[in-house]
Amino acid sequence: MGVSGESTAQWLWDRQSVWSQAADHAKRAIGRARTAGLVLGALGACAGTAAAQVMAWNDGVGKALAFLAFLAAVAVGLAPLAARAEGPRQVRDWTRLRSLSEELKSEVYTYLARVAPYREADASEVLLDRAERVLEDASDLVGHTIAHTPRRRDLPSVTDLGSYVDVRVAGQIEGYYRPRAAHMGRRTGQVRRAELALAGAAAVLGALSVVFGAEWATAWVAMVTTVAAAVTAHAAAARYAYQELEFSRTAAELERLTVHRGRAAGPAADDAFVGRCERVISAQNEGWMAKWLSE
Repeated sequence: MGVSGESTAQWLWDRQSVWSQAADHAKRAIGRARTAGLVLGALGACAGTAAAQVMAWNDGVGKALAFLAFLAAVAVGLAPLAARAEGPRQVRDWTRLRSLSEELKSEVYTYLARVAPYREADASEVLLDRAERVLEDASDLVGHTIAHTPRRRDLPSVTDLGSYVDVRVAGQIEGYYRPRAAHMGRRTGQVRRAELALAGAAAVLGALSVVFGAEWATAWVAMVTTVAAAVTAHAAAARYAYQELEFSRTAAELERLTVHRGRAAGPAADDAFVGRCERVISAQNEGWMAKWLSE
């Protein structure tokens, strides 16, 4: 690979870094908004119920603790504002940023592996042309990248098919898909434990209300139910279980392709193998992006 080719690939690798950072920033903003909505919703329900209960028990103390009622009102009022940061436009921009970043990354790895369409002497020109077309399609998103500069990264150590398998495919399996699947599994478990704890608390409070006629318990049942619904909605929006399944499925599919790689040899087989691997990675990205945008 000549100096010109290395320069083009490095330029594109730097561009990919910028778009990846922009996608990460957009995703974090959505995550913060979802967490804020969950916390504010739970805080509003708890503070409102606590204020009502204290005032019922002791009017003097209740008035002194009217701050709880104020806190509840503020939390309820801020919750819709937090939700705006995770609206359809924000989610759509984030998914497009991530899609573009991954498309640029795919082009770089395919180019470095020296498979089609990068087998000929004009490979660097082909790479530049394809990259410019990708970037042109996302020109309306350039504003998201202004605050970011390329991170100092060497090009991936890929020079042929063997190093492509070691760096790209094995790196995705062991360095991304499996760890992400495990992370999403832990998140799913945390949500399920929270839901179970809240359901148990609601059952105990309901029993106190019915058996002992504790009116205060009835109010807290409603609060716990509201918080449980907020936790469930948060988990559904974050799609932990779906992401765990998709990450695990993609890792298994890449492993299967790697195992069966040696059954055919030659340039055409190498081109087909890299193409299939990149399509599997792309399908995973497109699948979860479609899932995010569909709801």
